[in-house]
Amino acid sequence: MKPLCLDDVTEYVSENIGIFHQKRIDRLASLKLKDVLKRKNPYLFKAKNVQTAEQIVRGILEAHISSNEETLFGDWLEGLAIFINGQTYGGWKSGIAGVDLEFDHDGRRHIVAIKSGPNWGNSSQIGQMKTNFKTAQKTLRTSQSGLNIVAVNGCCYGRDNNPDKGDYFKYCGQRFWEFISGDPELYVELIEPLGSKSRERNDEFQESYGRMVNKFTQEFIAEFCMENGAIDWARLIKLNSSLAG
Repeated sequence: MKPLCLDDVTEYVSENIGIFHQKRIDRLASLKLKDVLKRKNPYLFKAKNVQTAEQIVRGILEAHISSNEETLFGDWLEGLAIFINGQTYGGWKSGIAGVDLEFDHDGRRHIVAIKSGPNWGNSSQIGQMKTNFKTAQKTLRTSQSGLNIVAVNGCCYGRDNNPDKGDYFKYCGQRFWEFISGDPELYVELIEPLGSKSRERNDEFQESYGRMVNKFTQEFIAEFCMENGAIDWARLIKLNSSLAG
């Protein structure tokens, strides 16, 4: 194992964090108002006594952004984890379906499926991950029959105090970052480099967000408000739920 140099991590983040921020902006710019409205519950807006177009627009945008950013940043953290493991244990991005990272340590091949947080999937999705692990083990043993393989579900944040799941191990938060780097404090040390260029890129995102709020509000008023300015709830619900839609 090679000790991790935090300066290398800082440099990696500085060079690559822009990818995450640009994807946030690109995903926002690609949204279509009617497409988002079709995925939201119009009855909930009425039950909450929402009365303005802007309230609805901000509600749907913020819900979309929150869900989308979790996915985007989870993907970005996967890349960071692979980079860090490559620096310390010589690991590499796996080419096997359902496996993100492979590395050798203590005479064993570790195959890792990286997720953002511990509550990432339902029973069906977890079952698929276990199937992926079994398939990966068979694939690897085809060429190296005596290979000792350990399957790991790594989660970038959170905790799970029962890591041994029988078919695989689940390492979360501090335990995960130490597992891939050998550094028990890395989970805290990552905070500082992750702030690289965050203010300037977030300002850029907020400008895009403001423009989208204005654009969608204008579209909503034109499509789903009556002449007196009130929301045409019947028309909104028909867009979302009508058989003719």
